[in-house]
Amino acid sequence: MKTRTKGYNLTTPVNNFQLSYDDVGEGSIPIIFLHGYPFDKTMWYNQLDFLKFSYRLISCDIRGFGKSTDEETPLSIDLFTDDLIQFMDKLGIDKAIICGLSMGGYIALNAINRFPNRFKGLILCDTQCIADTPEVKEKRYKTIEVIEGGGIANFAEGIIESVFHKDSIANKKELVGQVRSIVLANSEHIIKQGLVALAERSETCSILKKISIPTLIICGREDGVTPLAQSEMMNETIKGSELKVIDHAGHVSNLEQPHDFNQHVLDFLDRINTI
Repeated sequence: MKTRTKGYNLTTPVNNFQLSYDDVGEGSIPIIFLHGYPFDKTMWYNQLDFLKFSYRLISCDIRGFGKSTDEETPLSIDLFTDDLIQFMDKLGIDKAIICGLSMGGYIALNAINRFPNRFKGLILCDTQCIADTPEVKEKRYKTIEVIEGGGIANFAEGIIESVFHKDSIANKKELVGQVRSIVLANSEHIIKQGLVALAERSETCSILKKISIPTLIICGREDGVTPLAQSEMMNETIKGSELKVIDHAGHVSNLEQPHDFNQHVLDFLDRINTI
């Protein structure tokens, strides 16, 4: 039994880098939260504050992002999954419930495919199983060229416009400002490497029918990055899964409508905790 360290902004060496994470609350099966691109683990603070009285919660800075700095290694979804499993091993976690948003969902599906025995439950948030189309892949590489020519300020504004519901941009300026700061905190190198990781990822739609653990799918109704139709398709394909649609939310539904998001997650965890 490994001795557990609790708290925020903890670090541990994993797979040749220092992984930064939060570990709060109590519970036999931890829930591991994986953030989207190009964000960091702070996007889960609201969920940790709400759920820590009932469950053990761990949020990670994915390699290269937040405080998990790595300015050298080529990034990929496969590598992020390797990091996740080694991180679980380091903390002595045999099984976990995995919750991933956007890129975090790509990692979660990759991990479920490659290491199915390590997970007791799956929460997919504002994500999809498809790989990039040739057009989307080309657009990502063109974005890299634009960043090389003019830095990440314009890129950051494009991210803000794409991930938030229009009402959030108009009425939740503090939240939007916080997310903008998170995006701008990334180095140009990591922004570009993250785009490569997204562009080169493999599809996971072909493995959905094999998923047998309890699965919750959450999507903002106005998600323009990973549209609701993708969540509906995953819901139809993953046997026994449930889909919750969050109104007045775009691609970051956990930030835009945290009350609704948190309640859906709590209800799901309470249900599978009795299985």
